[in-house]
Amino acid sequence: MKPFFLALACTLCLAPALQAQATDNATARFRAIYTKEWGWRQAQFDGTDDEDNHDAALADHLPRVDADTQAMRERYWADVLQQLDAISPRQLQGEDPVNYAVYRNQIQTLLTDQHFRTWEMPFNSDTAFWTNLGFTARRTLRTADDYRHYIDQLKDIPRYFDEETANMRAGLARGFSVPRVTLAGRDQSIADVAHARGDDNLFYTPFRKMPATIPADAQARLRQQGRDAIRTSVIPAYAKLLDFMRNTYMKQTRTTLAAEAMPDGKAFYQSQIREFTTLDMTPDAIHELGLKEVARIRKEMDATIRESGFKGNFPEFLHDLRTDPKFYPKTPDELLKDAAWIAKRVDGKIGNIIGRLPRQRFAIEPVPADLAPFYTGGRGGPGIYLVNTYDLPSRPLYSLTALTLHESAPGHALQMPLAMEHEGLPDFRRYTYISAYGEGWALYSERLGVEMDMYDTPYDRFGYLSYQMWRACRLVVDTGIHHKGWTREQAQAFMRDNTALSEHEIDTEVDRYIAWPAQALSYYLGELAIVDARAKAEKALGERFDLRAFHDTVLSLGSVPLPVLQQEVGKFIANGGRSPYATK
Repeated sequence: MKPFFLALACTLCLAPALQAQATDNATARFRAIYTKEWGWRQAQFDGTDDEDNHDAALADHLPRVDADTQAMRERYWADVLQQLDAISPRQLQGEDPVNYAVYRNQIQTLLTDQHFRTWEMPFNSDTAFWTNLGFTARRTLRTADDYRHYIDQLKDIPRYFDEETANMRAGLARGFSVPRVTLAGRDQSIADVAHARGDDNLFYTPFRKMPATIPADAQARLRQQGRDAIRTSVIPAYAKLLDFMRNTYMKQTRTTLAAEAMPDGKAFYQSQIREFTTLDMTPDAIHELGLKEVARIRKEMDATIRESGFKGNFPEFLHDLRTDPKFYPKTPDELLKDAAWIAKRVDGKIGNIIGRLPRQRFAIEPVPADLAPFYTGGRGGPGIYLVNTYDLPSRPLYSLTALTLHESAPGHALQMPLAMEHEGLPDFRRYTYISAYGEGWALYSERLGVEMDMYDTPYDRFGYLSYQMWRACRLVVDTGIHHKGWTREQAQAFMRDNTALSEHEIDTEVDRYIAWPAQALSYYLGELAIVDARAKAEKALGERFDLRAFHDTVLSLGSVPLPVLQQEVGKFIANGGRSPYATK
């Protein structure tokens, strides 16, 4: 053989080996990057309460949130992104191409938030750093070390609040703040802590009932240390924050509503759309889609009104729903028990639509009183379904089935623990939450109530459709406020005219959309992605389509961007519709 051809033959022989070596190298580099960064990320945010995961170890401090730390984080994630971009996803195999897509989306989102300095607006009308600490106070502490760490956190609150206050001052200085109109009454939760003395303080909660495994003398010492920390650290820090909020922030915060009215607002709002929807849709496209969906759902609602036998028109039907006492619970216990009954009915049906179920169960409890006035109607997650029993005339029973399906099972209280229990996924997919996927699944869960025969009456079905309409309206209202210049009153009127939400819910929800740009878009766009993926699978697989296998495929992903969801359903179709848990 001539030397040229001999060399070519040798090269061809080595090609598979070189390719395998490149794949192994890319895989090792990728896993080293995310393993290191994930550990670093956990250390950075150690001490941040996660109301959805109370099994995490309790830190002995709160996170650093000062400007220097934020700048350091931005540099770190920029370097991580550069390292990721040096790896070609085509060189990865197995689950790693999906892992890469999910992980890169996470890092890009974190980096973008740092770029826009979203940490200078560390609260909205729904969630605040000072109320998040209340979830820590409600945790179950099991050991003496847990109590010692909790006390150390209490002592760290003054430093933490000072850093958050400095961030808010910086936001005020550049016109980056929560809109003033959404702040009325939001200072009350701060005042409740600042004015509560001794054992009546929220942060004394863990000491009221301590585990018998801790000796009595140790319990007494820990209780006294807790009282001291509350008196010398917690109450002064909350009092100082209260003074800042009432006398500075609430008087200087912006009077505009739109995200696009803030510095670099158009780019900021588009970045928030990208973060919460994982899509590159424009505000105008989302707005038009919302109007189209509102019109479609309205036809279904009109048909349901006729089915109910009601003789009036749409506004009259909504008035009847909002004013007839028969549609509202008379006591908090009635609301909680009805929610529990609905959840228990789901237990008897859910095995028909989902194959693999989580081991973790969930409790049903009222929203804590200090949060309830401005909280949503319910919220679910691993181990918990919170039902808002505040202002019972605003908590309609005709919507309770849809709310329960969304927040408990098969919604958040099923999807999130199922992801956490999926040991085959890397931690950054098990323990993070992408709103478009998570909220999309929860809204899709309301739709599954139709297939499970959960909506017993025309009023229940109207409640379900009203909830679908509510989320479709969000596409219109959010983009209307933040892109088209809508007023608060315009947004409230649109919700009032198209949904059966109570006046209290309309007010709190619209304020939530004003203060939290684009988050409201994730629900309906996420649901549409799942519905679209299912329709494609049903059409492609025909009689081979298995609903349980499809749902297992979607739920096995953890939490992923919507394009990744669509891609994985494509693989499900190509694989003949097999469940990811099917034996080979």
